[in-house]
Amino acid sequence: MSDSSSSDDLPLSRLNHQTVVRNRAEDVVQISDKGKGTRKKMRRASCHDSGSDGEISAMKRKKMKSAEQGIAAFEWWNSPDPPEGKAWQTLEHCGMTFEPQYKPHGIAMVYDGVPISLTPYQEELATFYAAMPEDGPQLNVSGGQREIFQRNFWDDWHKVLGKSHAIKSFDKCDFSDISKHLDRLKFVKRAASDAEKVVARELRDDCQLRSGYAILDDHLEKVGNFRMEPPSLFRGRGKHPKTGVVKLRVEPDQVSINCGASRPPPICLELGRSWGEIKHDDTVTWLSTWHENVMQSNKYVMLAANSSLKGKSDFKKFQKAMQLKGCIERVRHGYHKNLKSKDRHLKQQATTMWLIDTLALRVGGEKSEEEADTVGCCSLRVEHFTFHKTGKDVDLEFLGKDSILFKQSIDFAGFDEHGQQAYDNIREMCRSKKKNEQVFELIEPTSLNAHLSSIMPGLTAKVFRTYNASETLQNQLPDAEHVLEMRSIGDKLIAYNEANRIVAILCNHQRTVSAAAATGLEAQAEKLEQLKDQRRELQNMRTTLKAGKDNAEAHRFAKLPDEKDVSKRIDIWTEKIKKLEIDLRNKEENKEVSLGTSKANYLDPRISVAWCKRCDVPIEKLFSKTLKQKFAWALTVGSSWRFEAMPITDS
Repeated sequence: MSDSSSSDDLPLSRLNHQTVVRNRAEDVVQISDKGKGTRKKMRRASCHDSGSDGEISAMKRKKMKSAEQGIAAFEWWNSPDPPEGKAWQTLEHCGMTFEPQYKPHGIAMVYDGVPISLTPYQEELATFYAAMPEDGPQLNVSGGQREIFQRNFWDDWHKVLGKSHAIKSFDKCDFSDISKHLDRLKFVKRAASDAEKVVARELRDDCQLRSGYAILDDHLEKVGNFRMEPPSLFRGRGKHPKTGVVKLRVEPDQVSINCGASRPPPICLELGRSWGEIKHDDTVTWLSTWHENVMQSNKYVMLAANSSLKGKSDFKKFQKAMQLKGCIERVRHGYHKNLKSKDRHLKQQATTMWLIDTLALRVGGEKSEEEADTVGCCSLRVEHFTFHKTGKDVDLEFLGKDSILFKQSIDFAGFDEHGQQAYDNIREMCRSKKKNEQVFELIEPTSLNAHLSSIMPGLTAKVFRTYNASETLQNQLPDAEHVLEMRSIGDKLIAYNEANRIVAILCNHQRTVSAAAATGLEAQAEKLEQLKDQRRELQNMRTTLKAGKDNAEAHRFAKLPDEKDVSKRIDIWTEKIKKLEIDLRNKEENKEVSLGTSKANYLDPRISVAWCKRCDVPIEKLFSKTLKQKFAWALTVGSSWRFEAMPITDS
């Protein structure tokens, strides 16, 4: 046990009359009550009087390393769950950190050629707009969002300016002086010295130590988004109708805190402020919540992705997908039968289920006029389907979640009789309807999910996506016998990524190729050609030396080499070329497909872990450090583990 007066093992900075003591033998964070004097002593230990800046930095790093080790050592999957209906039994955390108040820069706003002074709040909003890049998706002339963004910003800014203000028209506003000022600040930040970067890192570490950890059921956990979102202009994804709206600053008195009733609530560190409300709801997993003004919705602070709560949620999600595998034939038999039902509601329900199961579509839902026009299966409209004149080909095109375009040409004739029946149903349902009318007007997401839950407890449209993604990966991954014949890890990774890419295409996980990414690919291709040219030069040199000619040059060598030295260099260059070719092929094939989205959300990680163990591939080649922490519970499975059917349970 560590000394209670020391701050070395304190992962939280302000604990009300309590000391965090770490039991290293059990990797359990325990709470022991201490008096006021001890608390003051601990707080003094973190101040600058305790030693030099270097000693303080080392102490902070030691704290954070100790915290990370404690979190990693806790095997929640081997610990008992809280009582039924409870998310936790005890919860303690340190609240949130907030953005510092705005500091005016004093750069005048130019209106109709005349400098205009602004109040600090007026200037803050003007600075938000000046920070937007002219070639970005919001202000780019060809992006289609510029007019909406500017109109929404002007509506909010004009209210702040007031009716009597000299600025009357947005078209006469010139933000260039403020933009230049912001560019200078960016340049200064990029040119920061090593010492300045250390100071910035220290501030981040302070913030992490102060609010970045929580104690859940006597175990240390990392908090996810503990920093309050700064005020800004809302951007949104795609053509969002609210892009450009001012996202207001959130103060502590707008925040509700959730913590254990037997634990002290976090101290609000903002001077003159207090939390809006303290709750003790052990049935929910959020630590803090507030209401945001743009979408009029609640936002939450949760534990990090590698926390026990998120891990349990992931584990249950994949177990549910394995339960679906156990009854998928029964589920499909039911909706296949209803594809030919004379009941219009049952026929629409069966057709949506076929689309969700076969094309991995999201269920979708109704959208208000203030939300982006994104749709899912239930909200598809006639205009989203284009029927070819011959055959049973259909072009399906719509904006899905996060305004990602779904665009596929589907040959229903390529499916079995049930797919062709689904085609006939969709064509019939689109007939005599206007373009903007819903195809499945009788089906709502809530009623569809209720129907799915009646078939299997907990079954939703999302479970279909998880099941189909995981099943597809397992079926597409090559057998170990074939993979083990491959000599290099790079070849094995290409085989894995090909299977992963098929899943990403199924789930429509796309990404836009940025200009920087395209430039990077070109640079790599040029480097590859350069390496090949150099290898040819080395091969010519070896030929010259082998022939015994004395006119060879000591190209890329300190002195004239012999044939053996050149051969070694050729082997090195060949290995470099092969590695670069594999890397370039991976990037080229996957440049428009997001492999990480399915890997983090829809693919049972145990499939990948078991495959790596069967094929002698280090898991680090597939999972980043973050994913390894998130899926720590999956790393212990053996090489024989398979994504197999499970019996249905009520949980």
